[in-house]
Amino acid sequence: MKYAVKAWSNGRARAGVLQLGGGGGCPGPLEIETPSLLLPTRKCLPHFISPDLLPSLPSPDSRLLQFSPLHFLEGLSMQTISNLGGLHQMLGLHEYGLVAVPRDSIQCLPASEATNKFGASFETPCGRCLIKPKEYTEMISSMRPDIWVTLADEVPTWVSEKRNCSSVDRTIRWLDECIALRPLGGDIFGSIVGGANVQQRQRCAEEVVKRNVSGYWIGGFGLGESMDERPALLKAVCDNLPEEKPRLVCGLGLPEEVLQGVAAGIDLFDTMYIYHITIGGFALTFPLDKIGASELIPYSSDIGSDQTKINLRATVYQKDAAPIVQSCSCYTCKNHTKAYINHLLNVHEMLAQILLEIHNTHHFLGFFRLIREAIKEGKFERFREKFIHDRREHLAISSVHA
Repeated sequence: MKYAVKAWSNGRARAGVLQLGGGGGCPGPLEIETPSLLLPTRKCLPHFISPDLLPSLPSPDSRLLQFSPLHFLEGLSMQTISNLGGLHQMLGLHEYGLVAVPRDSIQCLPASEATNKFGASFETPCGRCLIKPKEYTEMISSMRPDIWVTLADEVPTWVSEKRNCSSVDRTIRWLDECIALRPLGGDIFGSIVGGANVQQRQRCAEEVVKRNVSGYWIGGFGLGESMDERPALLKAVCDNLPEEKPRLVCGLGLPEEVLQGVAAGIDLFDTMYIYHITIGGFALTFPLDKIGASELIPYSSDIGSDQTKINLRATVYQKDAAPIVQSCSCYTCKNHTKAYINHLLNVHEMLAQILLEIHNTHHFLGFFRLIREAIKEGKFERFREKFIHDRREHLAISSVHA
């Protein structure tokens, strides 16, 4: 794996290029521009998009897939996956980069109250499981992802200071164990935790930087902290990380949260935002047309809109013959209308989620493309302020007319 920063904007926001190939299961070079999104998956495939529709998504932006090894606790054994040549070979995902992260925000949630000195505990489809470093690295050796994240003891914000301190100690110890076991997978991303404590975040980052890792995974977000607390926490971590290695964060998903992460210097985002809005019947609609590099088209006044998305279950769309976004080039917008998707949602057809996930993935990747363009032109902070201002203004107007 290789990573290089190509542009900076407003001090911390940065655009770069991540190149994969040769270290894990991805056979050829795969270049991903950052900041970028890791597509959320279930067993390495998007939750609703079938493999034959994957090529319809923007490439190469959609070629980085996040998965949790814990998803594979049910089904084929690790030995069988290994015998088949790993996940790339088993699933035929030869042109995709796979990133293994123990936690996801749907089915493999950290259970900090059951975690102990031996391993991390997770709520999984198979029940609560305690995963030890040796077991975890054996999974990685069988699956052979391109990038894998070490085990972490993630804790919510309300735990005691003593518990938060022990979570950092365990995470660092497990990192050393994972490195010593040397699985057959690709590049290692060291885990950084510390809850809502700035000093513990800084201590964990300083220790992880001393280890021989290819990048950094910043966890423990989305577990009770507020958006106002995050800038200081992200700064405490990123200020101690070398510029030449990529940074991956988990738990920041909303567009505003992504902008917050980019402003702090984050390169990769592991989020279930697309899944959550898709399952709720929402479609992303915030403007992606470029006027300058940071201007956004005035917000829509459609019923059910909050300046970023619309609720296609709303009755106002029953006879709407327009696509979700007029200028969108995704498969859904080129072939189907809001009225049709509204009908599919109301009769509980799974095709509704398929079409919505295609559009939402396409649209969210377009959002990351705009962020990269704004950084390259040195206008990221202006882009961020304009986006947040327009959204708040729309919400204020909506509350007045409610």
